[in-house]
Amino acid sequence: MMRIVVVVLLAVNALFFIWSRGWLDAVTGLPAQGGREPQRVAAQQHPERIQPLAASAAMAAAQRSCLELGPLEGDAALAAAQAALKTAGAEAQVRSSEQAGVWVVATIKLADPEFRARKEATYTGLHLKFEPLEGLPAEQPAFVLSKHASQAEAAAQAENFDKRGLKGLRVLALKAPLTRHTLVINQADGLLAAKLKASKDAALAAGFKACSAAPAASAVNS
Repeated sequence: MMRIVVVVLLAVNALFFIWSRGWLDAVTGLPAQGGREPQRVAAQQHPERIQPLAASAAMAAAQRSCLELGPLEGDAALAAAQAALKTAGAEAQVRSSEQAGVWVVATIKLADPEFRARKEATYTGLHLKFEPLEGLPAEQPAFVLSKHASQAEAAAQAENFDKRGLKGLRVLALKAPLTRHTLVINQADGLLAAKLKASKDAALAAGFKACSAAPAASAVNS
C-alpha cells in the first residue's frame, strides 16, 4: 500500500512540475503563468512620463470655437471631406447653396476671317452687342450674342434671334450649375481645432477658419 502512495505522489509531483513549466498549456487550456501575465506589466503606462498641462494650455484645450471648411465644390468633394472628418473623430453640419450655370447663345465657329468680318458687320448694323467666346477652346473662334442663367432661357433667346433672321446660332454651356458646400463644426474644443488645422489630408486642403454667418438662403443639414 505504501508503495502505491509513494508512486502516486511521485506521479503528481512530476505532473505538477511539467504543468508549472508551461508544457501542458496547449493541452489543459490553463496557462501556468496565468496568474502573473508579465505582458500586462509591460503594457502598463509609465506615470513618471506623464506631465500635467500648464494652466494656459489647459484653458486653450478647453476653449470652444466654431469652425468652417469650404466652400467645397460638388458632392464628391463634400463626401471626401466628411470621410476625413470622421477619421479625425469630428462631425459637422452641411450648408449647401446652388450656383447658377451660364449658358450662351453663340455663333458657329468662324474660322474664315472674311466670314467672321461679315458677321461682325451684320451684328454691328443691328446694334447687337457681341463678344469673343472664351472658356471653350474647342468651339473657338466664335461670337457670344447673349448670356443666360439657364439653358431654357438661352434656347428661347436663340429662337428669337432665328425669327429675326440670324442663322447659324447655337446654345452652349459655358459653366455648368454647381452645388457648393460648407462644413461647420459649431463647438470644436482647442485640441480638435489644432488637430484639424494641422491636418495634411488633401480633402481638408481648403482649410478651417472661424465661422461666418450662415446665408439666409443656405440649406443647413445635420
